[in-house]
Amino acid sequence: MAVNAVALRELHRIHRQLSDLRERLESGPKQVRSRTAGVAQAEEQLAKIQADLKANRVALDQKQLQLKTAEGKVVDLKVKLNQANTNREYQALKDQIAADEMAGSVLADEILEAMEKLDGMKALVPEAEGRVTKAKEELTKIQQQIRAEEEMLRTDVKRLEKELAEAETALPEDFRALYQRVVNAKGEDAMAVVEGGSCGGCYQQLTSNMVNEINMGRVVLCKSCGRVLYLPEDTRPR
Repeated sequence: MAVNAVALRELHRIHRQLSDLRERLESGPKQVRSRTAGVAQAEEQLAKIQADLKANRVALDQKQLQLKTAEGKVVDLKVKLNQANTNREYQALKDQIAADEMAGSVLADEILEAMEKLDGMKALVPEAEGRVTKAKEELTKIQQQIRAEEEMLRTDVKRLEKELAEAETALPEDFRALYQRVVNAKGEDAMAVVEGGSCGGCYQQLTSNMVNEINMGRVVLCKSCGRVLYLPEDTRPR
């Protein structure tokens, strides 16, 4: 079984180019999915910030209402204090006022702290909105880029598939079955050039007998990786 090294080199070139083009075609949808996921993640982060902001605003409003209610209670107690009929009643009201004012002071501090926290959270919104905008712009950009390249890539794939079919037609009949079996198993890695007496695919050192067989134009498979071996372009069979 013999095959021309030129034919094998050409086949290997076509297989590698086809593989590269197909990978580029397949990478397009993957990039779109990745950018789409990025948009969803940015939107989710924005939604969480907005939800937290809303929850903290509601909590702040509740605290402010509690403080207003407490202050009103203290005003009422002071009115009652001025109307107290006994020292015991007077002292009880005075103690209650002091406790309520202390609680109000603590509540006021909590409100100030909550307001500062709310201001900090508000500042996060524009940043999160910016990330959403940027993610959407990146998605649109990659979609436009892929649409622009896809037609060209598909045209190149069809051209190379035609070249491959023509190159395969020229293969010796007794080699085609073996060739197809190796290609089905390894794809673009079905062949490898001989480099310095080694397989260019797995770098396994070849025996002298194998090198001689290749030089005579016979079909030789690498015993390590199973690739069909061929001579480099500047080598001629001896």
